[in-house]
Amino acid sequence: QAQLVESGGGSVQPGGSLRLSCVVSGYSYNNLCMGWFRQAPGKEREGVASIHPGADSARYYGDSVKGRFTISQDTAKSTVYLQMDSLKPEDTATYYCAAYKSSWGFCFARISRTDFGIWGQGTQVTVSS
Repeated sequence: QAQLVESGGGSVQPGGSLRLSCVVSGYSYNNLCMGWFRQAPGKEREGVASIHPGADSARYYGDSVKGRFTISQDTAKSTVYLQMDSLKPEDTATYYCAAYKSSWGFCFARISRTDFGIWGQGTQVTVSS
């Protein structure tokens, strides 16, 4: 069974940057579709970004983070990253790494919570002055 472990959360001032990491173990990274979600208190879990392990250019972003966040990966390290720049207070949330098993190398061209069945424990990001 795949396991996802996030790291890199913390506190930062508005306008600052953080990079989250998620290491995959227990399953072949190249056979997973990867994504990042976030959930703020009292709000639903929101899709942030997704990436196709077999097609590095196949990246998708939520509207609220486009142009500020970048998802990337190192397949040799079974790791997916989320670079977060120009952070705003409304980015404050628990960030979750997520995955689902790809079928014949296919990943959906979207970020939908219902697609993802494997979740990390989450890492807190707080943006405050």
